[in-house]
Order: sequence, then structure tokens, then C-alpha cells
Amino acid sequence: MTDRTADKPSNSRLLIDAGPIGVWIVVYNLSRFWFADQAIYIGTGAYMVAATLAMFMAIRLEKRVPPMLVMTTVIVLGFGAMGIWLQDPIFIYVKPTIINMFFSWLILVSMAFQMNVWKIFFEHLFKLPDEAWTIFAIRWAIWFQFLALLNEFLWRHISDGSVPESARWFAEFSITESFWANSKLAILFLGMGFMLAQMPLLSKYQALGAEDAGEDKDT
Repeated sequence: MTDRTADKPSNSRLLIDAGPIGVWIVVYNLSRFWFADQAIYIGTGAYMVAATLAMFMAIRLEKRVPPMLVMTTVIVLGFGAMGIWLQDPIFIYVKPTIINMFFSWLILVSMAFQMNVWKIFFEHLFKLPDEAWTIFAIRWAIWFQFLALLNEFLWRHISDGSVPESARWFAEFSITESFWANSKLAILFLGMGFMLAQMPLLSKYQALGAEDAGEDKDT
């Protein structure tokens, strides 16, 4: 979920959200034809560039620094650089796990300290009462943990990469690195579906949040 303002053109938002994934898939799959052993690193380098450009594009469009997108980009650059420098794809495989667990625990820890970070990140998009922000944040925390678990399950069973046998959870199950790489597109659509599933909650409480904001101004 990318920080964004509601009044920006939908094509710009789509480019920011999905552009880096599209670059990753295209570059990775093309690289496999000529540089099979290096495809994971070439694709990662292209993804790092695309993610950085998307971040600056978001800053320019929103005229603000979107904290979630910036933190995601920093993790992408850090683990991508380590994977390329050390020529170890494991850093690249675990990157989605780290990103998703980071945001899940960021939400949960902030709520434990009575500070809903999800509200801080996205209150410029939605006007919701605190009850709805709590539900919204918990749902996203659980979703991020699901994505982290899914990525762990997938990368640990890559059979043609550098994953040691000891990392496997199920000896009889295996996938290719190409399957893992291209699964990012399916996960992107899953994320869109999850966000659409939140629309009833947001629609239900949006009016209540606007009313609360109006009452606060009157007092």
C-alpha cells in the first residue's frame, strides 16, 4: 500500500505502485535468456532503480515525503545491494519477508504505545474515527504477516537457486526461482484485492470520521 493523495491521476498512482514490479519481471525474464546465472542480480538492480524513481515521483506528485514508500525503498536498496555485492540471492529472497514483517510490527508496536502509525500515514487519505483506524491497522498487520509467511514458504523451496536443503519446510515440495520471481505479479494483484476488500469498512466509517472532524472544528 503506497502513500498517495486521492486527487492525483490514477495512471500516476499505478505507475508508482506497480511500475517497479513490472520492471523487475520484464528485466528478470529477459535476463534469463542471456545471463541466466545473473538474472536475479540484474533484475534486482533494475528494481532498485525503478523503486528509487517511483519514490521521487511520489514525492514530486504529493509534495510530501511518503514515509511508508521511503522506508520500503530503503529496505529494497539495502538488501538488494547486499545481495548483488555478496552475489548471494538469499538476501534478495528474504527481502519481501523483511519488508512485510517490518510494517506488521511497526503497526502492532505503535498501537501498543497508543499511537496508531497507520492513522499517521494515511489520515490524509481517509477521515475515519479511531475505532475504524484500529480495525484498518490490525487488518493490514495481519495481511503483512500473511505475505511474509507466503514469501518464506516460497523462497525456502526454490530448487534451482542457492537455497540449502536445511531451509526447506517440506522436502517433497519445490519451485523454480523463476516461479518465485514472477509470483510478485500475482501478489501485487492479491494486494489490490485485499485493498478493495477494505472498501466496505472505509465507506462505512468515512462519513462518521468526517462528522467527528467537523465537530472538533466547532468546539
